[in-house]
Amino acid sequence: MTTARAGHTEQAGRTEQAGRTEQAGRTRFEPPVGAESGPFWDATREGRLLVQWCTRCDRGIFYPRAFCPYCAGVGGAEVGGPLEWRQASGRATVHAAVVEHRPEAAGAAFADGAPFCIALVDLEEGVRMMTNVVGSPPEDVHSGMAVTVHWEPLSDGRQLALFRPAEGEA
Repeated sequence: MTTARAGHTEQAGRTEQAGRTEQAGRTRFEPPVGAESGPFWDATREGRLLVQWCTRCDRGIFYPRAFCPYCAGVGGAEVGGPLEWRQASGRATVHAAVVEHRPEAAGAAFADGAPFCIALVDLEEGVRMMTNVVGSPPEDVHSGMAVTVHWEPLSDGRQLALFRPAEGEA
């Protein structure tokens, strides 16, 4: 039996928590692993940032997909397709950033109520990814800021790629 409380059911609360990890009192959503993203997540266990690459049009792809969004090349190298995985440097530049001032409203329990930065970063390899910038006051993060990958452990051994200011940027 489920009971309603604060607009959520007990059962929904358990399901919601199943995809989160607890770290020093912080709770973060843990992204699911799909068929296309498996190699990406496996590499994070070793602290390696991989980018999917289309060898047909020579472009990086992020988020991982079953086909190239630019030339429609389908399939990975294991099935004779043009998509492969390449090691990324972990260096990036902030394209755009916003500060979430009400993390509780966004369901971001990992922030412990403190504002945090959500950013789009451009990797040196030419792909853009959404992430959080940590290790700096959120209001100090700005377009053009150099950042490097920073790993946050998840409960299953994977790591979440976050970014922090590069040496000399803080």
